[in-house]
Amino acid sequence: MVSRRFVVRQPPAGEEHAVEYDTEDGLDVLRFQIFSLTSVPPDLQKIVVEADGSVVDDGTDLESISEGLRLVSIDEGNDADAAAAAARAQEKSDEELARMFQAEEEALLLQQYSIQNDGGEMFRERVEPYLRQVLKYEDPMCQEAALKTVPVDELKEKALISLAKEGTFSPSKNEEDHAFLLQLLFWFKQSFRWVNAAACDSCDRETSMVGMGNPLPSEIEFGASRVEIYRCNHCSSITRFPRYNDPYKLIQTRKGRCGEWANCFTFYCRAFGYEARLILDFTDHVWTECYSNLYGRWMHLDPCEGVYDNPLLYEKGWSKKLDYAIAISKDGVRDVTKRYTRKWHEVLSRRTITSEDTVSAVLMNITGKCCSGLSTDELSAIENRDIKESEELTKAAYLEVNNSISLPGRQSGSVEWRTARLELGQGDSLSCSSCPVRKCVDAHVSKIYDALSAVLSHFCDTNIPKGRIIEVFDTLRSLMQNLKDANFKSRRVTLDQKSQQLFEDILPFAERLISAISLKVELGTDGDRSVATDGNLIHASLALPVALDAVDEILSNYKNNIFYTKGHQFPRGNRLCSGSVLASSEQLPVGIATAAFDGIRLSKWEEPDGAKGCWLIYKLDDGQTCELESYDLMSANDVPGRDPMDWVLEGSADGGSTWSTIDPRSSVMFESRFCRKSFAVDKRYTANAFRFRFLRARESSDNPRFQIGSIDLYGKST
Repeated sequence: MVSRRFVVRQPPAGEEHAVEYDTEDGLDVLRFQIFSLTSVPPDLQKIVVEADGSVVDDGTDLESISEGLRLVSIDEGNDADAAAAAARAQEKSDEELARMFQAEEEALLLQQYSIQNDGGEMFRERVEPYLRQVLKYEDPMCQEAALKTVPVDELKEKALISLAKEGTFSPSKNEEDHAFLLQLLFWFKQSFRWVNAAACDSCDRETSMVGMGNPLPSEIEFGASRVEIYRCNHCSSITRFPRYNDPYKLIQTRKGRCGEWANCFTFYCRAFGYEARLILDFTDHVWTECYSNLYGRWMHLDPCEGVYDNPLLYEKGWSKKLDYAIAISKDGVRDVTKRYTRKWHEVLSRRTITSEDTVSAVLMNITGKCCSGLSTDELSAIENRDIKESEELTKAAYLEVNNSISLPGRQSGSVEWRTARLELGQGDSLSCSSCPVRKCVDAHVSKIYDALSAVLSHFCDTNIPKGRIIEVFDTLRSLMQNLKDANFKSRRVTLDQKSQQLFEDILPFAERLISAISLKVELGTDGDRSVATDGNLIHASLALPVALDAVDEILSNYKNNIFYTKGHQFPRGNRLCSGSVLASSEQLPVGIATAAFDGIRLSKWEEPDGAKGCWLIYKLDDGQTCELESYDLMSANDVPGRDPMDWVLEGSADGGSTWSTIDPRSSVMFESRFCRKSFAVDKRYTANAFRFRFLRARESSDNPRFQIGSIDLYGKST
């Protein structure tokens, strides 16, 4: 570690900012410190060394460069050079491109000696059966049947919640459609079952494969040309596993391997009106692409892995040696291999079925037949989209691989099966990314904690007995669970006599809690009270899980004789909220840094490579400062070995330019899952940013990952 002092000059006014910086923290932290001082977001910064004009990037030796730096915002309209530099960031050098073009020419030259001279018939035979399959997706009756199997309102609510957590409470139709598609993907991943070996039909226990069988007429009816035969290891019964490819049958069986998964998920996408296509990988995998109107392009989705918009997953993560990736839809077939590789010259050397010209001719011929009945306008729209995609694919093949992003080996299927297919990749880490600065949308969490703290303080002041407190919170929990279970568009629960009595006993406090959850109490003409949303449907959807988890924790504490004392037990007032968060890394899509601040027990921040050290910075909003009094950490839902054990909490009074130690901790053990520990801060320090430097997870030798369920900071504004 080397401590550096940089002087950052910010045009056009030429303001200078001093930055104290430890080189071991990496470039992301330096960018965040500069962001704190200049309000230029990290992803819009171009940092130039004034002495020689070089651009600071991930390869720069921060220990040796001179201290004078100049900041250029990429979004400044008068700085075309900076914008062009950002656009070229992933492009290969001229020398690298020359080498690739030469390798491509050599591969094409060799290809003519190894290809099949059959006019492309073998290639056509690989593709056309899948075309017949995807045309089944267009059956209106089958689509209607598929829609009935999906909890549509639940997924719509989750989609809107995911947008709200990003600060988007009034999404456009394109944003809402995009978010729903991702929730459909996550739901499918959880509801469809992967089959390594078919479970015994008689006792539902483990079986072993004994061979292949002849399909029965009832199996052939739904496209099962192959049937695997298994014998039970316990009762010796025989179980058949037909490999159905009829999407209507698959929404009933809801099981299979990658073929069934991608087939059925693509069908669901079409049933919901998305432009979707099945991607056939000749190296034995299939997945889905959907056209995103939000992004204006086709987007990769793999239902087996629950991964989206990560096309290099197979080549970079699984170490697959790709050759052909063909997109198949009702509108025709297209070669999209270039989207999934950054080694096109190597891929070309493996494309030996037929010549590239023949591939194009066969695909064009098939597509022409598919489009023969379309109108002129429809054909024009498809042609324009194809031209745009061709340009995108040509460019994609020559971009640099972003080595800051770690992609996983295959996760679906047994380890033995993945090993045999050589798809484990180079490691076992999950999808992660160098993360952006994220905004915490958690004001509702602080309001709920304030309201519950007021209720408990009232009980404490009036010496309410333990039994009555438990009764009150049991009633509150039942009410909130009923509200959460109700349709989010029309939430309303009529209070029973017991609940009405509770409201009368703690009316001011209950109304404060109800308001914090974006609900309201209404009095009916018959004198009965009911609780309903106050019009902010998604605010209530965000807040109800937080309130439920908080009430569950209060009940657990009292039932275990952990009694509330003002200012020391959960929940407490003065919780910090609405800050900005930057972390060393995060797991996408669910383990992002702000998940540690959302008040929901099952969510967490997960750092895929953080067991031996990681960090998280929390910056207060709008120039606020705070004297931190205490903080809570809660262990996550699983794997105790990923819990934090040693850490240092630091504070900064200048937005992250310099740091002072506030609270070091070591050898901390979380005894259970969802275990909350509170830590009083002895050293009072007025700050506008806080940094957790997690030095070690509980088990860091064999486990690469770090995780924390929740982080709550408490203090008084100064």
